[in-house]
Amino acid sequence: MRRTLVAVAVGLVLGASGVFGGSAAADDLARGEALYGLCAQCHGAEGKGNKLAEAPSLAGLPQWYIENQLHKFQDRTRGDHPGDVNGLRMAPMSRALRSDEDLSAVAAYIANFPASTPEPLLVGGDVERGKGYFTTVCIACHGPDAMGNQQVSSPPLRYASDWYLYRSLEKFRAGIRGVNPADTVGATMRPMSLTLPDEQAMRDVIAYIRALPE
Repeated sequence: MRRTLVAVAVGLVLGASGVFGGSAAADDLARGEALYGLCAQCHGAEGKGNKLAEAPSLAGLPQWYIENQLHKFQDRTRGDHPGDVNGLRMAPMSRALRSDEDLSAVAAYIANFPASTPEPLLVGGDVERGKGYFTTVCIACHGPDAMGNQQVSSPPLRYASDWYLYRSLEKFRAGIRGVNPADTVGATMRPMSLTLPDEQAMRDVIAYIRALPE
């Protein structure tokens, strides 16, 4: 099945752009597949994540966002706060990618995973209240469909693990993420997270995101 996915991904790459030759594209994706073996131990063979390992779903994330986050982990812009246990674990894993070519190859491979909605684990959210919070807090950057906006470096939220969205908001609100001066995007996200008044509001907005139609 994995080889089939690679073959399909190669076809998509070649169909979308004539920049790369067939052999080069196939080699890059094969290289990405081999490098992803280390990631699969926590994130799963198809990038669907694993709550027990505190590893979020990756399926549905675009290549540009994956590359940005891996670079942040590598240069300690992210994952260097003593309160960010998962980030501290992820940072050395990112450095197993020895070159920018390796990083791009694994990011391209992940970006070709079929997007899927992870099993919901978070409970107690109110969709209608969440819609109000999303419209005032999130929509400007993440879009009305929560599919993100590369121009402002905002990732899609639609296919994210709900527990991971909650943890991320907790970290931004607590100053565990978004306080590194080099992380300009995180610095934008932190004050936005603080506009959510409490934990219930966090659950509400996540419930709304999860209720958005496919």
